[in-house]
Amino acid sequence: MDWAASERPHAAAGLSTFARSFIAAAGLLSALGGEARAESLMTALARAYAGNPDLNQSRAAVRVRDEETPKALAGMRPKANIQASAGPQYANLRFPAGRDPVTGKRNYSLEEYTGYPRGATLNMSQSIFDGGRTENSVKQAESNVFAARANMRLTEQAILQNGATAYMNVLRDTAVMNLRKNNISVLEQQLKQTRDRFQVGEVTRTDVAQAEASLAQAKSDLYAAQAILKNSVASYRQIIGVDPGHLEPGRSLETHLPKSLNDAISTAIAEHPGVVTALHQVDAAEMAVKVAESALSPTLSVNAQVSNQYDSFLGIPGTRQFSAAASGQLNVPLYQGGAEYASIRQAKEQLAQARLNADLQRDSVRASVVSSYGLLETAKASIISGQAAVKAAETALAGVREEAKVGQRTTLDVLNAQQALLNARVNLVVSQRDRVVASYAALGAVGRLSAEELDLNVALYDPSIHYEQVKLKWFGTETPDGR
Repeated sequence: MDWAASERPHAAAGLSTFARSFIAAAGLLSALGGEARAESLMTALARAYAGNPDLNQSRAAVRVRDEETPKALAGMRPKANIQASAGPQYANLRFPAGRDPVTGKRNYSLEEYTGYPRGATLNMSQSIFDGGRTENSVKQAESNVFAARANMRLTEQAILQNGATAYMNVLRDTAVMNLRKNNISVLEQQLKQTRDRFQVGEVTRTDVAQAEASLAQAKSDLYAAQAILKNSVASYRQIIGVDPGHLEPGRSLETHLPKSLNDAISTAIAEHPGVVTALHQVDAAEMAVKVAESALSPTLSVNAQVSNQYDSFLGIPGTRQFSAAASGQLNVPLYQGGAEYASIRQAKEQLAQARLNADLQRDSVRASVVSSYGLLETAKASIISGQAAVKAAETALAGVREEAKVGQRTTLDVLNAQQALLNARVNLVVSQRDRVVASYAALGAVGRLSAEELDLNVALYDPSIHYEQVKLKWFGTETPDGR
């Protein structure tokens, strides 16, 4: 029953009844998930890592961002295009042809031409210097790619943590439901005994009513527990991708955590994906300032043009015109309305904003580490006290029942002791769930909750593969996976 291996020595005494209850509770999942199948927390997280839609769309977002680099590199690549034209043309030409010798009026000659002019022009250009726009745009794109990867790691952490939480919630709620079912069986037996004693005059009608009220309340609690379990099963299905089968107990990740809180804070500030994302966004913002400043720099390019035209001179058939030209073009910006200056100032403000966001992420991560470590310590302490509470409640219930047989305790005392034991067992289940969930939250707060760290049996997604496939790609509309 125990979900954290390090607590087993403390759980050995006095918990055999509860252990059997939990083992029976785990079997109830077969009725909820169809055919029973054993599944561990690690295999469930491997399912989520491989097929969770949220994580897969985050990976797709990284692939989308990868294409920004070849787009930026296009700034210094040659450009070429062909312009072609064809179509019928009609020309009417009138020109003087001397004067009439009789009337003295000027004569005109009229010529008409009908042709089909056609031709094509090849234009080519190559940028030589663009003020550093392309170079800095490439660096900006690369920083955005790295930020997207870190953001994907953040999504991965969230999915793994949510998956572990959903897994443990199903275990907890199933165990609680089973405990409440067992409680109903005990109270039904208690009610039968009370009615028998009422028949022989040992107890009053009030005792019977108290037993009936306790049983009715226990049934109501069972219905509520069943509803909570159904909600947990639905969350499990959403995150993991399948309905839960027979789930094995989960284990805490405390062995993966830094040994001290200070070490955890230092590690988180250096490695947490949220901080890494913010720092790459700062780098991208710095490059954006340089890109904006390049608008004030001169640009230099070389251009070439080759043109071949047929029947283009007044549509006269048989004519041909060929031309070729090469030129260098220097553009020195002087004043362009002030928009470029506003863009530079705006980029600088965005850089300052990115730096402030990085500070905010560091503070947020530090607070998260402190909080998660505190919750983990609380859960561990609650398990120890909860085990003691269960053992004491079992002893107390056994004593109250014996005393009730000789008239020293009332039926209400027995019912209260039974409820106290139930509450202690439920609280212990909750504490053990909290310990496992808190350990995942702590590892996520440190920034190390990943499939690689957990050694999940799954193919790890490597975002650099797609990036290298498209980074220097000059042609093609198909993605690397053939779409």
